[in-house]
Amino acid sequence: MMIRLVFILVLLNTLGACGQKKYSAPPANISSSDSPTVKKLYAHYNEWRGVKYHEGGLSKTGVDCSGFVHIAYKQKLHKNIPRTTQLMSESGKQVKMKSLRPGDLVFFKTGFKVRHVGIYVGKGEFIHASSSRGVMKSRLNTPYWVDAYWMSRRY
Repeated sequence: MMIRLVFILVLLNTLGACGQKKYSAPPANISSSDSPTVKKLYAHYNEWRGVKYHEGGLSKTGVDCSGFVHIAYKQKLHKNIPRTTQLMSESGKQVKMKSLRPGDLVFFKTGFKVRHVGIYVGKGEFIHASSSRGVMKSRLNTPYWVDAYWMSRRY
């Protein structure tokens, strides 16, 4: 019975939300009319796109959502913000979704006690480290993200 339980747990971990499937979307295109902030954020995204998710990770071998955001702010926007989603959600100034600007953080409740963070890049999109697809870009108006949306903050 114990062997069966261990096998099921290993199988669930392999197939679960933290899978190692690499997402391979084409690089994000930016236009010359985009703001310097947008250009910096897309540069960060293009450097990290597809890096797999790893809880607590801070490198291109694996990164979690708050680590991805923390590194983007530090390296591209030259701002030191908290490392964890919880502390990020308690800092900065809260803004309404309709007032989002590129660089604002968007927060989601994706589980009972699970929180997720990404960076708004404009045009209804945000970049983040997904637990199932790694670093990627998503649209805020998809049913999953609309239902999970919690708040936004500006630094």
